[in-house]
Amino acid sequence: MTPGSNIPLPISRVAVDVAAPVRLDVSGLLLTADGKVRSDDDFIFYNQPSGPGVGHRSGRGSAPDAIVVDTAAVPAGIEKIVITASPDAAGQTFQGIEPTATVRSADDGSVLASFTPPRLGTETALVIVEIYLRNGAWKVRAVGQGYANGLAGIATDFGVSVEEPAAPAAPPMPAAPPVDPGVAVAAPPAPPAAPPAPPAGTGRINLDKGRVSLRKNQTVSLVKGGKPLLSRVKMGLGWEPAVRGKDIDLDASVMAFGPQRDHIDSCYFGKLSILDGAVKHSGDNLTGEGAGDDEVIVVDLGRVPAEATALFFTVNSFTGQKFTEVTKAYCRLIDAASGEELVRFDLTGAEPQTGVLMAKLIRQFSGEWEMTAVGDFVKSRTVRGMVKPAAKAL
Repeated sequence: MTPGSNIPLPISRVAVDVAAPVRLDVSGLLLTADGKVRSDDDFIFYNQPSGPGVGHRSGRGSAPDAIVVDTAAVPAGIEKIVITASPDAAGQTFQGIEPTATVRSADDGSVLASFTPPRLGTETALVIVEIYLRNGAWKVRAVGQGYANGLAGIATDFGVSVEEPAAPAAPPMPAAPPVDPGVAVAAPPAPPAAPPAPPAGTGRINLDKGRVSLRKNQTVSLVKGGKPLLSRVKMGLGWEPAVRGKDIDLDASVMAFGPQRDHIDSCYFGKLSILDGAVKHSGDNLTGEGAGDDEVIVVDLGRVPAEATALFFTVNSFTGQKFTEVTKAYCRLIDAASGEELVRFDLTGAEPQTGVLMAKLIRQFSGEWEMTAVGDFVKSRTVRGMVKPAAKAL
């Protein structure tokens, strides 16, 4: 699954286990329509392992811990069960230890879906997936929302009372010895500096304030005023030779993926239309010379079929020229109706590779799309070689 994607649950009893290279604490919260627990009894974890329709199953160190959900036994008024994970070691972040949530049948262990949140860093806890009720049917959604203040931050967000441990009383200061007026006395040591405040989150960006310039790994939601802004866009990709007068032959492509990171199809100079015409390519540019976009890919977001939940835009060098020979590489998202530039990502720096993952469009569960700047270099001269790196980066 990719972030924001969802699938229906064909069975009522499911188990969600979360695995990582380190020991994790896995928890579940039963939420009402307002997104809050009814009481602290709706917080299911290793010290409170059972609740109505939801239980915690320990792997006892030899297997991942899991949250088991019986949707038929979930009480009326509960519309969502969120599954969370946090490293067991105090202060441990998810940097370099990507967790994978696997949704299985609780009865026979067969796999229904799996999800690995991409690009984690300072997060110390995650809402990794959620099981939710929509129009009388239960579904599972990939989330991957991170928290920098651990499991306590998640619990507080969802209405669980978290008691902070009381600070120990300071010991009484010893009485100062008499001072000999003829002896110099050293000043007492300065108190330790207060720890730095945690970095503020970047938050979610949308198009309310107009055009957005993205930095690497930053995401923008294609909404304005809380509503989807448009249904038809152009992704323009451009570059210039680093040496004046030299041709640089690069190829822009877009790959469509499904909710399991499964590759559906690729649109490139050799296949100018995919997804029944919902994605179309402008054709190959052999030199990179001239102002403006070198290649354009038009996407009719409203016609992209439901099974395609992600579109990944890439550029690669079929002739083997490296990106160190390129300057001013960029991609930009344009409103196809008005020609207005909405989002731009300028690739800064270059590596001696033949491919780059530029940006991805991900369809959210609500139907809106989000664009994320990627900017990762890979060794690949063809779109076929870009499929695995792109799937891994979803």
